[in-house]
Amino acid sequence: MASRRVPKVTYKEGESQCKEKHAVLLSPVGKLEISGCETGLHEIKLPKMSVLPNGAEASAGCEVCEGAEEMTEPLKQCTAWLRAYFCEPARTEQLPVPPFHHPLLQRDSFTRQVLWTLLRDVKFGEAISYQKLADLAGNSRAARAVGGAMRSNPIPIIIPCHRVIRSSGQTGNYGGGNLMKEWLLSHEKLQKEKLAY
Repeated sequence: MASRRVPKVTYKEGESQCKEKHAVLLSPVGKLEISGCETGLHEIKLPKMSVLPNGAEASAGCEVCEGAEEMTEPLKQCTAWLRAYFCEPARTEQLPVPPFHHPLLQRDSFTRQVLWTLLRDVKFGEAISYQKLADLAGNSRAARAVGGAMRSNPIPIIIPCHRVIRSSGQTGNYGGGNLMKEWLLSHEKLQKEKLAY
């Protein structure tokens, strides 16, 4: 497998306000609202799931249903990456991760360190405990702070906070709801098993 390409962070203190664009991607887990500018991705908003998608819905393709005509390059990269994630997961390793342009990912902080560590080190189909992620990010006593970092993650799925679970093996909480977290973990496990054959 190729090594993961980590996006460049492009943000300067005092930089002028960017022109935010929006797109909506219809995915197997519902409508993902994506925002960003020419510089990078700002945010992915997850829908709340009330039921798990069935087999037919889960294998449905991904399609941009709003905002396609005004997408910036980072938004195009994001939608291509998310399409691959849901429909052809092996391709995510070859695709560039879009650049990020969110203040939380620019400032030097433990939250930023945790999110970058998660993106870089926890691969598709893997899971990691809050405690182990705290160790990897450089502070073994900060498992609770890792939970806070997961809650504030502006780029879920791409920065895979759904892969962070409790030491007990329980999934723990998730911004998109526990059903979505379970679905994403199950999707990755199933796809990884398919790739192994």
